Amino acid sequence: MTAFPELDKYDATGLAELVKKHQVKPEELVDETIDRIEKLNPVLNAINLKMYEHAKNLAGSVDMSAPFAGVPFLLKDFLAEYAGFPLTWCSKFVGNFIPDVDSELVKRYRSAGFITVAKTIAPEFAIGASTEPVLFGPVHNPWNLDRTSGGSSGGSAAAIASGIVPVAHGNDWGGSIRIPASACGLFGMKPTRGRNPLGPYFGDINNGLVAEHVLTRSVRDSAGVLDATSGSDIGDPYPCPVSVDSFEAESRRQPDRLRIGFSVESPLGTTVHKDCITAVKNAMDLCEDLGHIVEEASPSFDGEMLWSNYTNMCAAGVSWAADTWSKRLNKSLNKDEFEPFIWDLIQRGHTITAPEYLMYNQTLQSIYREMAAFYETYDVWVTSTLGEPPIVLGSLAYDGSGPIAQRRKQATFSPYTYISNVTGQPSMTVPLHWNSEDLPIGVHFTSGYGNEGLLFRLAHQLELAAPWWDRRPPVYA
Repeated sequence: MTAFPELDKYDATGLAELVKKHQVKPEELVDETIDRIEKLNPVLNAINLKMYEHAKNLAGSVDMSAPFAGVPFLLKDFLAEYAGFPLTWCSKFVGNFIPDVDSELVKRYRSAGFITVAKTIAPEFAIGASTEPVLFGPVHNPWNLDRTSGGSSGGSAAAIASGIVPVAHGNDWGGSIRIPASACGLFGMKPTRGRNPLGPYFGDINNGLVAEHVLTRSVRDSAGVLDATSGSDIGDPYPCPVSVDSFEAESRRQPDRLRIGFSVESPLGTTVHKDCITAVKNAMDLCEDLGHIVEEASPSFDGEMLWSNYTNMCAAGVSWAADTWSKRLNKSLNKDEFEPFIWDLIQRGHTITAPEYLMYNQTLQSIYREMAAFYETYDVWVTSTLGEPPIVLGSLAYDGSGPIAQRRKQATFSPYTYISNVTGQPSMTVPLHWNSEDLPIGVHFTSGYGNEGLLFRLAHQLELAAPWWDRRPPVYA
């Protein structure tokens, strides 16, 4: 089968259109994706599991009516389970666990026509703002191989940015879609809490802190995939409100005149790099040029209290995840099978009592009630996605000072993204700026609960006004 070297000239929507018009075969797209993985993965280290023969078999029986018929896809090796193929959570303790049931989200990716060709690397238990698991090694940023691709969906981000695929799976516990999308010059949307299902094993995770979606290069791909995957599954604890018929159709609509509040200050009082400040201010100038009302304004909340309560809830969440795997694998937790940071975080989580955990959650819910008033006045809140440009690999190496201190180091790099995990609001990072070192700097937009449609409309307007499609990193297929 001949490969299709023009693969990177199209987004996922465009590739599906070619397949449906019989201008390219799914087999050709799969072969091209495999060729690109074999060429680039030795440099990037983005892929940890190859599913080549399975993908080739699927390519021969594609449902041409599916929205993304025959489009190659990558699945992050965390949370989403693909029956018959190893799931490691990038952890020695989990090992090569073989699930026998697809996650509901995986079923929906298949129904949408995607062909999963490989799995991508994440930090152990997907905890971290940089993807450097001991089990598989660090993922390198295509824009500069010495820099992080972000975390925790860093493998997916590196693969998309380098031209291996146009779209890949990610999930977001505190920025894990948006951090790597920003670091690699991609579009990344964290949907509203409950928008995508987590079944059959989970109703929610960590009281709704975790969300599933994809990373993409184009806005319409992100919107179209959300159309294909969103909607509650049987028994979901809190279905997300349905505000539009089609996110993809919304992304083609011109937004109304929006009132946008922005900030260049960290809610934790940490330093925000001048390049990130420049990115925000330039984006706000662009929004004003597009007719929107722009004002320097932020939601009112205690940033330190929010971060502290969120961090303790995450520690409990990691302990829960470890205990869940211990029960599922029928083996005891073993310090030697975890990275020191994750082991220490597990131990910290085990010291948190149930009443303390519920109090943390209650405090966060109270903070969100305070913050929600901001969105009665403003349509969108804007910050930089990260506190600094993509950092050098190894910068966030654990020094043994304790898991909370380590999380604070990570929050200096990513001081904003976790906030919308706490509130459940949709947030997106848009690749609107590159600095003098040609490193991408994402700009972060958050809107009201259930309001992805507004964000997609604004994102597409920005995509047309300041296009990023043709920007290519030095490491590219």
